[in-house]
Amino acid sequence: MKNIESIVESYANQIFDEINTIRKHLHMHPELSFEEHETSKYLKNKLESWGISIDATWVKTGFTVLIDSGKPGKTIGVRADLDALPIVEKNDVEYKSKTDGIMHACGHDVHSACLMGVAQTLHNHKDLWRGKALLIFQAGEEKLPGGASLMIKEGLLDKYNPEVILAQHVYPEMETGKCGFKAGMYMASADEIYLTVKGKGGHAALPHTNIDSIVIASNIIVALQQVSSRIAPPTIPTVLSFGKIQGLGATNVIPDVVEIEGTLRTMNEKWRAIYHQKINQIATSTAEAFGAKCIVDIRKGYPFLVNDPVLTDKSVEFAKEYLGQENIEELPLRMTAEDFSYFSQKAPTCFYRLGVGNKKKGIIHSVHNPQFDIDENSLKIGVGLMSNLIIKHSI
Repeated sequence: MKNIESIVESYANQIFDEINTIRKHLHMHPELSFEEHETSKYLKNKLESWGISIDATWVKTGFTVLIDSGKPGKTIGVRADLDALPIVEKNDVEYKSKTDGIMHACGHDVHSACLMGVAQTLHNHKDLWRGKALLIFQAGEEKLPGGASLMIKEGLLDKYNPEVILAQHVYPEMETGKCGFKAGMYMASADEIYLTVKGKGGHAALPHTNIDSIVIASNIIVALQQVSSRIAPPTIPTVLSFGKIQGLGATNVIPDVVEIEGTLRTMNEKWRAIYHQKINQIATSTAEAFGAKCIVDIRKGYPFLVNDPVLTDKSVEFAKEYLGQENIEELPLRMTAEDFSYFSQKAPTCFYRLGVGNKKKGIIHSVHNPQFDIDENSLKIGVGLMSNLIIKHSI
């Protein structure tokens, strides 16, 4: 009898054309966060046509499928996200987005298509595994407060009580055929920072008659950067970046108001709370020192993502058996964020990366780029590896 890896790989190759068709359909018809109505309908209809029932709907457009092997064992969760991004696609391909200004630029079409392949594999090979597989098709990963947090609030984890939860994410910086893992802390928390500096505008040639909101805003930004470099513990990864400064003045006009927008990323909840306090204290006191006011709005986002060390080490071992040791890499820390982190705060999780790049084919653009694309062969790896991980973790 063939071993599990051979059976799973053979089946992933067998259903590749169908899974690739699903991915292309999703790519052509992207929908924004929490608006994935047609995406959800399409996937549900496809699953039901395969004889796989939808178990529950969450956050309106998300849903779960529960596949029972018929044998006692663990409940293993696995998540894919459904939403796309407000980006105009620049790829010239036959499956290019047909929706103006919206694109699957983060690979969620790949994640969903792969999970559809996993559903087929587990449904048609119940003799290979034990327990139950919880397939989570999640809405709204790209937008606060994050679909994962809302699913948890609606009771998803209480209903199914999965022992572990897995997820894979495209990684165009890695060549197709390879995958990456990182035990422990992997991705950062993410908060949105909004500062509104209110001064007194006027003629730029008469600065003594004004309260210069531009200069005050500049002082605030410089002062806040020193929190990262001089107050933050050097052992805790921390990034504070401002990407937008808007003061509607002119060459000879100082504006009344300057608006600043940025993001705070870190990997320690205690330090995160302290930094919030520092932002508020420094921004308001700096403005007051110059006779201005600063309104501080900190919108708390996703927590940091931590991969369970034991689960991740086992997943690495199983991945090496499936793909070969030379194709499994250790990932570095990332200061990007993921709402899968909400699951990682509640249950043992493993969030890993699927190589989808191909330099020879010119598939080199990163996620959130209007030219992002994948090597289609990565779908075979994505379906096969995830199916293999679930099967191996179950027995």
